[in-house]
Amino acid sequence: MTTLHLKGGRILDPAHDRDEIADVWVVDGRLRTSPPRRPAEQTLDVRGKVLVPGFIDLHVHLREPGEEQKETIQSGTRAAAAGGFTGVVTMPNTTPVIDSQTGVKFILSRAAAGAVVQVWPAAAVTRGQAGEEITEFGDLVAAGAVAFTDDGHPVMNNGLMRRALEYAAMFDVPILDHCQDLHLAGGGLCREGPTALRLGLAGWPSVAESIQVARDVELAAFTGGRVHICHVSAAESVEAIRRGKARGVAITAEVTPHHLTLTEAALADFDADAKCNPPLPSEADREALLEALLDDTLDAIATDHAPHTPMEKERVFLEAPNGVIGLETAFGVLHTELVLPGTLSLARLIAKLTVGPARILRRAKGTLADGADADVTILDLNQRWGVDPDRFFSRARNCPWAGRELLGRVWATIVGGRIVYQEGRIVA
Repeated sequence: MTTLHLKGGRILDPAHDRDEIADVWVVDGRLRTSPPRRPAEQTLDVRGKVLVPGFIDLHVHLREPGEEQKETIQSGTRAAAAGGFTGVVTMPNTTPVIDSQTGVKFILSRAAAGAVVQVWPAAAVTRGQAGEEITEFGDLVAAGAVAFTDDGHPVMNNGLMRRALEYAAMFDVPILDHCQDLHLAGGGLCREGPTALRLGLAGWPSVAESIQVARDVELAAFTGGRVHICHVSAAESVEAIRRGKARGVAITAEVTPHHLTLTEAALADFDADAKCNPPLPSEADREALLEALLDDTLDAIATDHAPHTPMEKERVFLEAPNGVIGLETAFGVLHTELVLPGTLSLARLIAKLTVGPARILRRAKGTLADGADADVTILDLNQRWGVDPDRFFSRARNCPWAGRELLGRVWATIVGGRIVYQEGRIVA
């Protein structure tokens, strides 16, 4: 392991309210705030750059096993590195579903063989994500699962969700909760309202999400289990989470870059690259999400990176699959759309990408403190760049920001003390 000297950068560490110009050293995979005894073998001049803890994404779909034409652990983690993410939680809705020790071990073995960032597998709540029989939580945690979710398939059965939260409490892991009442959402393609009516699309009412959020707040309170609400998209959901937190319920929540920066108006031309589940919000809902981010009702930003092939997304809107990719654009989009206009401070944005998700996972990550793991993202806030999905490391191209010009980009990503991405290249 080499000794790396990061010279002259702006250190921004929201976990410790630190914002100053300083040098940082990496020694044997750990951060040091003072010079080590042995001289650095490599020096990076990062003057004019911002050093932040490595981003953590609680919600990615890497599609392996089963749909490697969309994404693989190798391609997806390269996309993550290019986006500044040093660790990702993988969703289990693969083919086959990750619902056994064999599945978890497969993800970890593939990560060991080809991933350039840390991969933490989530396992399914129910076998086959069929919503009928709970998985073996203890075996899955022992194999390396860090959380449980039926993401993409809501747990509709109240009793089963209760048992899942009780098991989650036993093993101190969160349930990553896809909140959607299938009976209310039906075949909705767009947030129910004027835009859906104008476009002639089936509506997906916001209550389809919020009613499940309210249920799971109550179940978390009853069981003592930790529930984490995925991809929040509705003002009513925010209120249910806010009330739960005020009562001391163990509830956390995330929001995606696309729900923070886009609205249902992005569907005006039937752009399937903006079709997602839950659907893009109304402007009123988007404003409620931003307010919730500011008052810490929402704890983290997660991409819900959901790759599909171009052929799938080029189908007629009704048949195109839901999903937006976001690993390589997350910081640029959020910095351009929220930080530069003054809606969100840079420190708060970084907190929601670092220490927020680290606390949810109960991992000693998300900080640049002395002795911390050397997971570092280096930002160039002044780099202007155009979004060109054809240049992505991801295999997918379903990006609703294609053609946009953004300001602010990841310059380098360091994982465990090793530079894995720098200036547009994977160097691991």
